[in-house]
Amino acid sequence: MSGVVKGRYTAEIDGDFVVFQIGMRINKLWAVHKWLPVFKAMPPMIRELYENPELGFLHANYYMTLRGPVILQYWRSFEHLERYARHGAVHLQAWREFNRKVAASGAVGIFHETFIVQQGQYECLYHNIPVFGLAKAGRHVPATGRRETAARRLGRDSDPAVPTPPATSM
Repeated sequence: MSGVVKGRYTAEIDGDFVVFQIGMRINKLWAVHKWLPVFKAMPPMIRELYENPELGFLHANYYMTLRGPVILQYWRSFEHLERYARHGAVHLQAWREFNRKVAASGAVGIFHETFIVQQGQYECLYHNIPVFGLAKAGRHVPATGRRETAARRLGRDSDPAVPTPPATSM
């Protein structure tokens, strides 16, 4: 249970923020020479972002699907994200290489989705897991009082608390 934080927690973050999901899809598994460079392009970008907090990058979570990786990122603003996309040296090089060497082959696809989240228009819950996701990008706080239920976390204060069932031993 290394790193597990027992109990119910939520996240708080000041101001608006951006959730950015980016990933790749391997369409031709045997075309390793096409998709492997795309796969290997992301770690240097993430390293650059963590090393330069002024770029507005807050945190990333990594997931692997059967067809390729997906990275869920948190950014301070859309302007920070777009500035990095258009001017980040590591990103620009990877983007140019993809378009020049791989895009037309169809061996690998890429995607991204951007969500702009206004202050207070999010809610999350973390129960008995390590600090994760938005709580790592912002602050990890107990899910009690005004943070006890999803509705309360969204500012709907009139909702009654939901009783927490007693813990059972296994």
